Amino acid sequence: MLPFDDENLPLFTVGQVAQMLEVQQAFLRRLDEFGVVRPSRSSGGQRRYSRTEVTVVRYVSQLADEGMTLAAIRRVLELEEELKSLQAERDALRAALAQRDALLAALTGRDLRDG
Repeated sequence: MLPFDDENLPLFTVGQVAQMLEVQQAFLRRLDEFGVVRPSRSSGGQRRYSRTEVTVVRYVSQLADEGMTLAAIRRVLELEEELKSLQAERDALRAALAQRDALLAALTGRDLRDG
């Protein structure tokens, strides 16, 4: 994989992201200060954004344009992450139950889904 193929590689400066998304650099700094989007830092301490973070900043910018506060946006992002985690847990539990049911059916010779 080439370095620029990695969506999580911090490649973009504050200025580049601001220009790409047509937002103010101060807005990007505030997102970092409020813990909404936390970019990596270069060895010199400059913020560096990955493509994934640029996508999140675009989404955050849209929410801010709709009138949401940064605190509310941070909470939305937290809840969306929690939802993803819970959905993954649910899917894993469903798979484990299906595996258990298949094993029990094999052992007992009957399909448990039939009742």
